[in-house]
Amino acid sequence: MANRSMNEKLKNLKAEKEGEKLPAEQKIVIKDGEETAGTQVTVDEELDITETERPKPVPKKNRRGGKQIQAQLEAAQEAAEGNKEKYTRLLAEFDNMRARNEKENAGMSDKGALEALKSILPVIDNFERALESVNQDEKTPFEEGIEKIYRQLMDTLEEIGVKPMDAVGKEFDPEFHNAVIHEENEELEENVVVEEMQKGYMYKDYVLRHAMVKVAN
Repeated sequence: MANRSMNEKLKNLKAEKEGEKLPAEQKIVIKDGEETAGTQVTVDEELDITETERPKPVPKKNRRGGKQIQAQLEAAQEAAEGNKEKYTRLLAEFDNMRARNEKENAGMSDKGALEALKSILPVIDNFERALESVNQDEKTPFEEGIEKIYRQLMDTLEEIGVKPMDAVGKEFDPEFHNAVIHEENEELEENVVVEEMQKGYMYKDYVLRHAMVKVAN
C-alpha cells in the first residue's frame, strides 16, 4: 500500500508540473505527508517503487532431499567401517601367513642342516676317543693341538645350536634316549640314566642323535 501511495503522489506531482509549468529543476520535498517546493530538479519519468519480493519457502517435497542425503551419508559411513574391518582382518591374515611361511622356511632350512650335522658327529666321537687315550700329565704339543681343535669345533657347533644332551642322572625319556643296557641297582632310583654309552645331541629343538644309555631298574 505504501509503495502504491508513493507512486500516485509522484504521478500527481508530474501532472502538476506539466499543468502549472513549474521550473524544470525544482525539487519537491515531502515532509510529514505535506509537499513543498524546494531545490529545482528535473522529473523525467515516473519512479516505480515495488515491494521487495520475499524468498519463496522451500516446497515440502524438496525438503525430503536433506533426509536422503543424510541417509546416503550414513550408508557411506557404514560401508567405510565395513571396508576398514575387512582391511584389518586381511592384514592380520597376511601377517599370520607371513609368520607361518617364515617358520616353515626356517624349519625346512633346519631339517636340511640336520643331515649335514649328523655326518659330523662320528668325527666328534673319534676326537673324544683319541683325547681319552691321552695322558693328561704328559701331553705332547701334538696332543695339545688336537685338544684345541676339538674345543674350537665344539664351540662352533654350540654357536649354531648343536649341544650334547648330558643324559647321566636324568630320568629316561624315549624321545631323547635309547636304552641299550638295563642295570639292577637298588641304590639308584628306578628308570634313571646311569651311564652314557654314546653322546646324544640336540640341534635347536630337534633331536640330532639319540643318546645310547644304560638305565637303572
